[in-house]
Amino acid sequence: MTTADQLDRAVTDPIGLITDLVADVENDLDSSTIRTVVTAVAGGRAKSRQLAKALAIRPAVLTDGRSPAPRAVGDLLIELRKAGASAIAPPVCAECGKKLRTLQRRVQDWYCGVCVQETAECTVCGNIRRVSFRDRKGLPRCKMCPDHDDRDPVTVVHELISAIASGTDRDAVAEALRRTAPHRPHYRQRVVWALEDNPRLLTGDGYLAPHRAILKFIDLLHEAGVAGIVRPACPRCHRVVRIDKPLDGQRVCRNCIAKSRFEECVRCGARREPATRDAERRPLCPSCLIRDPANLETCIVCGESRMVNSRTADGPICPNCRPLPVLLCSICGRTAPCMLSKLTGLPRCGGCDRRQGHCTVCGRMRGIHSGTADAPVCGPCTTPDAELWRPCPTCGQAERLHAPGPCPRCTLKQRLHEILGDSTGSIPSRLQPLHDALASTERAGTAMRWLSKGIVSTVLSDLGSGRRPLTHEALDELPEGKVVEHIRSVLVATGVLPKRDEQMVRLERHVKDLVTSHATTEGRKILHRYATWHLLRRLRRRSRGKDITHYQLSTARQHLRAAVYLLNWLEEQNLTLATCRQADLEHWMTSDNVLLRTEAGHFVRWSLAQKITRDLSFPAVRWNGPTQAMDDDARWNTARRLLHDDTLKPEDRLAGLLLLLYAQWPAAISRLTVDHIEEADGAVRIHLGAVQVELPAPVAELALQQVALRRSHAVLARTDSPWLFPGGQPGRPISAWAMGERLRKLGIRLAEARSTALFQLATELPAAVLARTLGIDITVAVKWQRAAAGDWAAYAAEISRRAPTPVGRDQTNAVVDDQHRKRCIPGDHRLEESVDLPAIPTPNESATHD
Repeated sequence: MTTADQLDRAVTDPIGLITDLVADVENDLDSSTIRTVVTAVAGGRAKSRQLAKALAIRPAVLTDGRSPAPRAVGDLLIELRKAGASAIAPPVCAECGKKLRTLQRRVQDWYCGVCVQETAECTVCGNIRRVSFRDRKGLPRCKMCPDHDDRDPVTVVHELISAIASGTDRDAVAEALRRTAPHRPHYRQRVVWALEDNPRLLTGDGYLAPHRAILKFIDLLHEAGVAGIVRPACPRCHRVVRIDKPLDGQRVCRNCIAKSRFEECVRCGARREPATRDAERRPLCPSCLIRDPANLETCIVCGESRMVNSRTADGPICPNCRPLPVLLCSICGRTAPCMLSKLTGLPRCGGCDRRQGHCTVCGRMRGIHSGTADAPVCGPCTTPDAELWRPCPTCGQAERLHAPGPCPRCTLKQRLHEILGDSTGSIPSRLQPLHDALASTERAGTAMRWLSKGIVSTVLSDLGSGRRPLTHEALDELPEGKVVEHIRSVLVATGVLPKRDEQMVRLERHVKDLVTSHATTEGRKILHRYATWHLLRRLRRRSRGKDITHYQLSTARQHLRAAVYLLNWLEEQNLTLATCRQADLEHWMTSDNVLLRTEAGHFVRWSLAQKITRDLSFPAVRWNGPTQAMDDDARWNTARRLLHDDTLKPEDRLAGLLLLLYAQWPAAISRLTVDHIEEADGAVRIHLGAVQVELPAPVAELALQQVALRRSHAVLARTDSPWLFPGGQPGRPISAWAMGERLRKLGIRLAEARSTALFQLATELPAAVLARTLGIDITVAVKWQRAAAGDWAAYAAEISRRAPTPVGRDQTNAVVDDQHRKRCIPGDHRLEESVDLPAIPTPNESATHD
């Protein structure tokens, strides 16, 4: 492993790296013992990474024990020696080379107790000797010239306090002085000298104390009830709190120290005390530090790499998966995992915690803290505390400001004006919709974090200044990645850029690159014909002007790559499609290293139709029904859990029920819009195909809740997007892959669940009704009916025998057979105490919609 690899591992697995480095040198200790010692010494994440990095850069310190090195390295060497290590060297003094059992450190070097001592000219005798102590004036003295003070320190301090308030208990003063520095009499003596020089330190000027112990002494006297003693206030914020931080000759509180160290974070632009610095020594605020990819860990619940909210014996848990009690939300009234509001003490669910609304008291769009879903109340109107809600110096609105300066909303507006402004300082008219949308987004913090990611601010600044044209083609020149795609989606969602089919563009780019990279001219011509005039043309015809899905993109890519693999093999065999014979093709098909063998048949059959080749046979694989079926009882148990388990997210419950009950594939679920849900006459219906399906009460409630509360994690979470399941990019739905992953985490096997649902519905419904109701192709419905052995010939004969009526065709088809209706509600007894399975329209009912 190279040093660069070890440095990367020092971030991801510091304990493991240190253990391996020590184990490579030490043979007397096993790995478990070494890991136990390393874990005890390494401490937290920052210290363990520093230790691992130091050992990765210079592993020889394990065998020579020489500094410079961090203190943690010396501590590790000492503890390993105590554990019985023989090959590990103890730390040695940087000056005399003595082996050390304890460390005395100066900067990055280790010294023994003799060499570390400071030498200076004694202020009494004038000899250059080791400094034993310093006198009351701070001047160095050797051990031969002590600064004697024969007075009793308690008596001196008692006299000073008695001058302030007579009748002070001497024993209380003595006890307070002893507790100030229990094991350091010389330090107590210096405290007495400082108080003797400035007695006003005891009456309010304690912020001028030269020693921190004086402040502790004042607190102890105040606790003992000694009269006349005044606890000092911070000279900057004037609060009576703990002040022990030196700043410009004064003692200030921790908050004022942090404010004095404010710097602008290089990522988010916030002015805060830096928590760390990056490789270029630029400041990073605490928020950006904990969100840094290097500091993320894998959550044991969701498996995602996220920030750690809590740690358990099994591993870390992210904020989204932290266990919360299931309570009745005080705002929306639903039973869900809730947190207790710090303002009201009442439970509040995650959706209400993030929800924005117009406050019914002040009328402003704010976060909801109390009230109800119909009559929300913002935080300042819930608890009008002047200390908690301070006015923003820019807009004047009461906000919960954690740092001096403008509120998050005003900070976002300033940042947007800096990024999008041109050379004259004004925002171009074409980018004004983008500015307005980002400035008015519900979550200003999310927008600020997005602007600080990667190249977002750079790209937007180039667009605002005119250095980069505001076109899709200009963005295509940037390196491909999720950041650029998100920038594009934001520009499209705000109307700055026109909408286009990104999947199709991505496929066209892939086709161009793959065709251009082929070796032979003849192969490039064939691939160009196959991709352009067959794959792409068929996709455009089938999409009917709609965006193609990710699965369609993947299928087209597989067909094209299969063609490339076959042509490459023919080139290696000095063959072409024209000279290839059946024996050659079968030899390729039976090879062990063949990739995408089945998909290549599509290309061979196309070449036969185009007369590029002849005398070749590559039969298509026929579908003979589902290869795997889900256990029926397990399917209904899962459906019951989704109907009644309030701990699951509503959107996941709704999507899972659409798959289990209505056989909807994740690609179809992800592309549902709010217009597919219709509420009329007290019933809720969903459009899955040409015919509406009426949803039962629990599923209808989930559908209406999703329509009302749908939101995404995008920077523009609540745009005018029509999607029922919004995705991570504004204006776009959740991807089919992401939807499938969410359903898999619920324990649903997608293919098996859909096959079981389709199998049952095909048994109980005619193919025409199945196709029109579920939105599948009629040929697919017929295949499923045949696989399910469904026989609807008797039903067709019964329709033909019905006597015609003078009314129109619509009324004739509206006659519903009660027996057939019962047959079209499969398995309602399976849900028992839950709900009946959603009723599928009968053929008669569906005919009324023609």
